[in-house]
Amino acid sequence: MNPGPSEPQAEPPVATPSSATVAALPDSAAPSCDTYFLLSHPAHFIALGFGSGLSRIAPGTAGTLWAWLSFIFLDRYLSDVQWARLLVLSLVVGTWACTVTARHLRVADPGSIVWDEVVAFWLVLWLIMPTGFWGQLWAFALFRLFDAAKPGPVAWADRHFKGFGVRGGFGIMLDDLVAAFCTLLVIAVWRWW
Repeated sequence: MNPGPSEPQAEPPVATPSSATVAALPDSAAPSCDTYFLLSHPAHFIALGFGSGLSRIAPGTAGTLWAWLSFIFLDRYLSDVQWARLLVLSLVVGTWACTVTARHLRVADPGSIVWDEVVAFWLVLWLIMPTGFWGQLWAFALFRLFDAAKPGPVAWADRHFKGFGVRGGFGIMLDDLVAAFCTLLVIAVWRWW
């Protein structure tokens, strides 16, 4: 029996990862968070706190320390109105930067993203000033406690705004803003008492 002419076989489609499947890629496919990643996109540079988020030890604390030092420097030049504008702009730009960076790292809330700590601690310092070194240190310790331990409302904000996209980027910022509010509340009660 003589076989007839063979029909051409269609090539199987080649699968390429889309932005929708980025979160499903294995961890080995995720980029490493290093200096190259920091400088590869403006959003990374902002979200990683100008490099402070690359700290191998306690990046959130490193980001908060960077916020403290940069606040002391900037406070010499900015009025209250300029601080308010900077904080609003930092929140908006930070939501975008955190959204993009989390998506590129393929992690919903990476520890190396510290812009949330920066903006939240700037807010704390702006609202408690003028105060001396010990008052600032007390605010730093309280903020880090609320941010790391995530009690009550901080944990609620952290749980309910997760994922990729703008909601996730806003969620990265939100839990630190709630930690800032809790810090300010404790300081206000302490000052009143």
